[in-house]
Amino acid sequence: MIVTEPVQFDSDDPAIWIHPGDPAQSLVIGTDKEANGGLYVFDLNGKIIPEKCVRPLQRPNNVDVEYGLILGGRPVDIAVTTERLLNRIRIFSLPDMRPVDGGGIEVFAGETLRDPMGIALYKRPADGRIYAIVGRKDGPTDGRYLWQYLLEDDGSGTVKATKVREFGLYSGKKEIEAIAVDDELGYVYYSDEQIGVRKYLADPDQAGANNELAFFARTGFTGDLEGISIYTLPGGRGYILVSDQQANKFHIFKREGEPGQPHQHTLVKVIKTSTSESDGSEVTSVALNQTYPHGLFVAMSDNKTFHYYDWSDIAGTELEMTGR
Repeated sequence: MIVTEPVQFDSDDPAIWIHPGDPAQSLVIGTDKEANGGLYVFDLNGKIIPEKCVRPLQRPNNVDVEYGLILGGRPVDIAVTTERLLNRIRIFSLPDMRPVDGGGIEVFAGETLRDPMGIALYKRPADGRIYAIVGRKDGPTDGRYLWQYLLEDDGSGTVKATKVREFGLYSGKKEIEAIAVDDELGYVYYSDEQIGVRKYLADPDQAGANNELAFFARTGFTGDLEGISIYTLPGGRGYILVSDQQANKFHIFKREGEPGQPHQHTLVKVIKTSTSESDGSEVTSVALNQTYPHGLFVAMSDNKTFHYYDWSDIAGTELEMTGR
């Protein structure tokens, strides 16, 4: 296990960018959630790469990455974060962390309840279109808490965002922050923090996209349900990890569901971690280097750091992993 160098204010949410040619050069991007905070970029040893960090940003909350957005006629990998105090998202190219958003893109326009927090990106396999799914600090309970935006080139090599749907039930209790998308299977998951994890189709154009498919992880949590991350295995198998924030644990559910019941996500393991009050996480099953031969799990801790684990530290003998 590796603990990163600390951010300045308040570590909150990580994302992992996989280097296309050399996985050992992959990066971890983490938010420093405060006014005049920023996006910090770390190497796989947990060291900050100062020239890639983006500061200041106005309370960047969550961050996600996606691959191959077409800008200026070429594919560009991107990191997208919510800039909560300014009610917008910010988009940066990877790995150079150069802004490609014209200074920021407004979200939840016209709404009284805004304050963007959670974000997850979805790349539709059928056509490669990339979408941002954005949550907020508070919102309506009538099935439109999340807004989804199509990200594309505005014709000048800058990203523009077009709202394509409003969706997502909300209990009205606390907030929705953690959002994760399974690109391969086409699902989006989010934590209704006090009561469970909700599941929808990620493709806004698919029939029944606004119908809730599953509502799980409803028992056994000490406090808030927070960070969600997805460890993928071949054949649509794998695991969904959900933070039990106040217990310093993660609950692990089957990604593929049960035979004939793909939306029945069974709990398979609960793990204790070294993190404290973790409410943001990310995982990859790609073998990155000798330290992470089975993939990397990253979780924030409330002492301004992020903790890195090889997947074998999480899997133990009970769970599957790549490379075994």
